[in-house]
Amino acid sequence: MSKFLTDLDVMLLSDSANSDRGSWQLKSALIYQSDVANQVFIVPVGFVTDFASVPRIPIAFDIVGDTAHAAAALHDWLYTTHPVARDVADAVLQEAAKVSGVSAFKAWLMWAGVRMGGASHWSPST
Repeated sequence: MSKFLTDLDVMLLSDSANSDRGSWQLKSALIYQSDVANQVFIVPVGFVTDFASVPRIPIAFDIVGDTAHAAAALHDWLYTTHPVARDVADAVLQEAAKVSGVSAFKAWLMWAGVRMGGASHWSPST
């Protein structure tokens, strides 16, 4: 069963970075068990995230902004490290958002948003 095995534990690095979304750093590892990817992901201590990069457009942000922070941090890490293909990373975001208590509709909107706008953020492998 998909679930977070640890709680999100972050500290604010800057509240004005990333177009005022802020930068947050993990104080402890974030561990997630995914049925979609059929594996466990470990986002390491020190990873920096801005959570979900939802545009500050009133309707979009009002619906899905400032939600599912653990799922968003996991997704940022997946996009940075590429342990799975991009489509799987986006499906894991949707799955993890639901696990976090986000409604199926809002989780789908988050998934649709990253499918439409996430390609430019898919960081090259290092």
